[in-house]
Amino acid sequence: MTTAVITPVEIDPADRPVWYTTRLGQISLTITIFVVIIVIWDLYVRLLGLSSLVLPSPYQVWLSLVENTLSGRLIDHMWVTLSEVLLGFLLGSVVGVALGTLTAQSPLMRTILGPYILASQAMPKLALAPIIVIWLGFGIAPKVVITALICFFPLLENTIIGLTSTNPHQVELFQVLTASRWQSFIKLRVPNALPVIFAGLRVAITLAVVGAVVGEYVGANRGLGALVIAAQGSFDTPLMFSIFVYLTVIGIVLYKLMELLEQTAFSWRHIKRGD
Repeated sequence: MTTAVITPVEIDPADRPVWYTTRLGQISLTITIFVVIIVIWDLYVRLLGLSSLVLPSPYQVWLSLVENTLSGRLIDHMWVTLSEVLLGFLLGSVVGVALGTLTAQSPLMRTILGPYILASQAMPKLALAPIIVIWLGFGIAPKVVITALICFFPLLENTIIGLTSTNPHQVELFQVLTASRWQSFIKLRVPNALPVIFAGLRVAITLAVVGAVVGEYVGANRGLGALVIAAQGSFDTPLMFSIFVYLTVIGIVLYKLMELLEQTAFSWRHIKRGD
C-alpha cells in the first residue's frame, strides 16, 4: 500500500489577482472590512433596539464626535493627553535605552538589577498610580511618570537583547582588526541593535497612550482619560466612544510616525554606506 504525498502548490505572484498585489487594492480591502464592521454594528443596535446608554449607533457616535470636536472640547483634552504621552515616552525611552546599554555591557549589573527591574514591571501600574499621585500631586508629573514606567521596560529589554545578540564572528573580526571596545560598540553593536531598539520604540509609543490614560483615570481634571470619567458619570456613552476614537487615532498616528522615523534612520545608514 502506498501513501500519497501531497505537496503544497506555490502560487506564482504573477498569477495573484491585481487587487491583492497592489497597494491600492490592500487599502480598499481594509476600508471594505471597516465598512462591514460599521454596518454590522449599526444593524445590531437597530435590530435589538439598544439604547444609546448601552451601545450607541455609529451615527450617534459620529454626531458626538463632530459636535465635541467643533466645540473644541475634545481637542483641548487631546493636547493635554498628547503632551503626557510624548513626555512620558521620551523619559521612559531615554532611561530604558541608557540603563539597557549599561546592563548589556555588564553581566554583573544584569544579575544584580535584574530581579528589581522585573519586580517593578510585575506590579500593575494601575496599583502604583494612586501612590504616585499622592507623591507628585495632581499635575502633569504623575501622568508622565506612570507613562514612563510603562514605556521603560520594552526599551530596556530590547536594548539588552539587541546589544547582546551581535554575531560572535563579527565580534572576533573586530578584535582581529584591533578595534577598541568603544569602536566595536559604536560601529558594530549599536547598528546591529537598532532594528530591535526601534521595535521596542514602536511598542512603547502605543503603551504610552495607555499609560497617560491610566494616570488620568486616577487623578486628573483634564485629558481624554479624565473626560472618559466625566462622560461615564453623566452617562454620555456616545462621548465615551468618541474619546476612544481619538485615543485610537493618536496611537495609530504615533506608531506610523515611529515607523517613518525608523525608515528614515535606516535610509540614512544605507546612503552613508553607499548601498
